Amino acid sequence: MTKFLKHIALEGKGLTLGYFHQKARKEILTDLDFQLFSGELTCLLGPNGVGKSTLIKAIMGQIKPWQGEIFLGSQAIQTLKTEDLAKQISVVLTDPVFPGNMTVGQLVALGRTPHTGWSGKLSETDREIVEKALSDTKITYLRDERLSEISDGQRQKAMIARALAQDGQLMILDEPTAHLDLVNRFEIMQLLREIASEKGKAVLVVTHDLDIAVETADRFWLLNCGTPLISGKPEDLIISGEINQLLPGEKFKFSVERGKLEFEILDSGFEIEGPPELVFWVRKVLNKAGIKKLDSVLSVSGTPFLMLYKGQKFSKVEELVQYLF
Repeated sequence: MTKFLKHIALEGKGLTLGYFHQKARKEILTDLDFQLFSGELTCLLGPNGVGKSTLIKAIMGQIKPWQGEIFLGSQAIQTLKTEDLAKQISVVLTDPVFPGNMTVGQLVALGRTPHTGWSGKLSETDREIVEKALSDTKITYLRDERLSEISDGQRQKAMIARALAQDGQLMILDEPTAHLDLVNRFEIMQLLREIASEKGKAVLVVTHDLDIAVETADRFWLLNCGTPLISGKPEDLIISGEINQLLPGEKFKFSVERGKLEFEILDSGFEIEGPPELVFWVRKVLNKAGIKKLDSVLSVSGTPFLMLYKGQKFSKVEELVQYLF
């Protein structure tokens, strides 16, 4: 596998972004700084309405910052022509619209449009790049299939192949795992991670899928109302507790031990003895059932799983809950 030296592919300095509504100026993001690195999969996370879409539009050159600048490599984005941006930045939207009778191969070939013009005439080099994109996303076998006849996961891979065929240094994807099942969500994010590391691309993914982002991302951008953008390794943000800035109030927390979002469980009025991994699940079911207190110690053991409470034995948590009610 080829190793690429990482460099700053995209940089924002002192950005203030927003829009006008009925002639009134509405600031969305203020004094924003960030760096996006080649060879990394970066996930942008934040609540709805915080300004993620506004930031992406600015990166794509669709809106002009009120203050500050965005640099693509060494060039300010605002100085680049639209056709030059199209050669450097490829975008995959959440719900793209394409004719259902278009084939996968035709869709991926559209990625070469910034290089061929709207005539769409492909050179031999263009065809080789399209074939490589199909191969790299492992969908060569779908080349002649119509978009209306393949699964959502396969269609999303075809969209990523189109972006890859565009052959820019930056790929932006807006919630690429939306509407997909669990396995396909993991496959898509792992594919993007491979593209970043093996092709040296800077890949920016807007997502709400925190659990899968933790497993696959090299870097997080955390965006929240009224606070600077936080950038760092997911593991650093989890260990420091900064990840919890994504969460509203104190009802939820990100478990450092389990690596996922959980309800904040207050100290319970019961004592459970046994292996920690089993105690965790028994405690969880009791809290979900609204059981606040036990009159005796609950003992848990495994292999086979067994719970002992007041001389009664239970092999399933459902049996225990029914007994307590």
